[in-house]
Amino acid sequence: MILFPFAWQAWGGHVNPLRVCGDPNNLPFSNKQSEGFENKIAEVIAKELKIELTYFWWPHQQGLVRRALRPGLCDVMISIPQGWDRVLWTKPYYRSAYAFVYRKDRGFHISSLDDPILKRLKIGVYINSPPMEALANRDIRTNVVGYSLFYDSGNERSDKIIQDLIAGEIDVVVDWGPMAGYFAKRLNGSTPLEVVVLQGGEPGIPFTFEFSMGVKEGNTALKAELEQAISKRHAEIRKILEEYGVPLLPLLAREQFPKVEEKPGEIFYRSFDREDPLPSY
Repeated sequence: MILFPFAWQAWGGHVNPLRVCGDPNNLPFSNKQSEGFENKIAEVIAKELKIELTYFWWPHQQGLVRRALRPGLCDVMISIPQGWDRVLWTKPYYRSAYAFVYRKDRGFHISSLDDPILKRLKIGVYINSPPMEALANRDIRTNVVGYSLFYDSGNERSDKIIQDLIAGEIDVVVDWGPMAGYFAKRLNGSTPLEVVVLQGGEPGIPFTFEFSMGVKEGNTALKAELEQAISKRHAEIRKILEEYGVPLLPLLAREQFPKVEEKPGEIFYRSFDREDPLPSY
């Protein structure tokens, strides 16, 4: 009987508490103050499962799966690209896209990377992102300003690209939708911003992605529980995403990309080989 709870956990049964792999400083997704939309979604799921919610804090860009999820330091990642083959994923529960952001007072009507005006504007875009690659394919390089997705308290903030847009240092931004919507809504103030979803894509360069929850490979029992909770609370989850300004597109009836594709993982969960001790942030 003493060993039974540990055996039950090893067999992949009901977990208690629900240990979420959380990024401690990555708004609008999550932070230690539970101010991100992933924090709010985790609260909804834990409430539906009637279990306690706890976190293991670890920056998602630093080998989270290898260093935290697989060793069992946490149980679930709240949003991962659908089909990402490093984890077992649930059915997708939202789909979003890259988006243009520009000041309304500029009078732009940009909705496509093929708009000729982009050759004359200073464009802010994240380094190594699908839009940067797509712009390069159109020979749009010299007027592109690259920003890093990876930052800490001593580096550029995740809202810097929008701050620079408001300040007039760049003319238009091609940002990941959830970040674009959140920061445009939060920083709108006296400078109204336009957010226009960039749909579609081109061969090998998708602009839209579906997102699921991820658990350790083989934990089919927890996957099933999460899917049931997502289904029951889908309206609440959608409301949270809308409140955070996340552009939402209809879910697809197929996988967004092949299992071996790595590019979506580079957006949020790019891993680095690190051999330093693993603390909880």
